[in-house]
Amino acid sequence: MHVHVSHTDGEAKFWLEPKIELALNQGLSQKQLNEALNLVHAHHTEIIDAWRTHFGS
Repeated sequence: MHVHVSHTDGEAKFWLEPKIELALNQGLSQKQLNEALNLVHAHHTEIIDAWRTHFGS
Protein backbone atom coordinates (compact mmCIF):
# COMPACT_ATOMS: atom_id res chain seq x y z
CA MET A 1 0.00 0.00 0.00
CA HIS A 2 1.42 3.39 -0.96
CA VAL A 3 0.57 7.01 -1.60
CA HIS A 4 1.89 9.44 -4.21
CA VAL A 5 2.61 13.05 -3.33
CA SER A 6 2.64 15.46 -6.27
CA HIS A 7 4.10 18.94 -6.43
CA THR A 8 4.98 21.24 -9.31
CA ASP A 9 8.65 20.47 -8.57
CA GLY A 10 8.23 16.69 -8.71
CA GLU A 11 6.69 13.67 -7.07
CA ALA A 12 7.32 11.25 -4.22
CA LYS A 13 5.94 7.86 -3.31
CA PHE A 14 5.64 6.67 0.28
CA TRP A 15 5.00 3.12 1.44
CA LEU A 16 2.28 3.05 4.10
CA GLU A 17 2.76 -0.48 5.39
CA PRO A 18 4.35 -2.15 7.21
CA LYS A 19 5.79 1.26 8.11
CA ILE A 20 5.77 4.68 6.50
CA GLU A 21 8.90 5.16 4.41
CA LEU A 22 10.01 6.91 1.24
CA ALA A 23 9.89 4.65 -1.80
CA LEU A 24 10.72 7.14 -4.57
CA ASN A 25 11.62 10.79 -4.96
CA GLN A 26 11.69 12.58 -8.29
CA GLY A 27 12.66 16.22 -7.91
CA LEU A 28 11.47 17.16 -4.43
CA SER A 29 13.83 18.90 -2.01
CA GLN A 30 14.56 17.50 1.43
CA LYS A 31 12.33 20.20 2.92
CA GLN A 32 9.45 19.21 0.65
CA LEU A 33 9.97 15.52 1.47
CA ASN A 34 9.92 16.27 5.19
CA GLU A 35 6.70 18.27 4.83
CA ALA A 36 5.11 15.47 2.80
CA LEU A 37 6.26 12.85 5.30
CA ASN A 38 4.78 14.86 8.17
CA LEU A 39 1.46 15.06 6.31
CA VAL A 40 1.47 11.33 5.59
CA HIS A 41 2.10 10.62 9.28
CA ALA A 42 -0.59 13.09 10.39
CA HIS A 43 -3.21 11.65 8.02
CA HIS A 44 -2.09 8.01 7.93
CA THR A 45 -5.42 6.55 9.09
CA GLU A 46 -7.41 8.69 6.66
CA ILE A 47 -5.13 7.71 3.77
CA ILE A 48 -5.40 3.99 4.63
CA ASP A 49 -9.20 4.23 4.88
CA ALA A 50 -9.46 6.09 1.55
CA TRP A 51 -7.10 3.59 -0.12
CA ARG A 52 -9.17 0.64 1.10
CA THR A 53 -12.42 2.32 0.05
CA HIS A 54 -11.04 2.97 -3.42
CA PHE A 55 -9.08 -0.25 -4.05
CA GLY A 56 -10.67 -2.68 -1.57
CA SER A 57 -8.97 -4.54 1.24
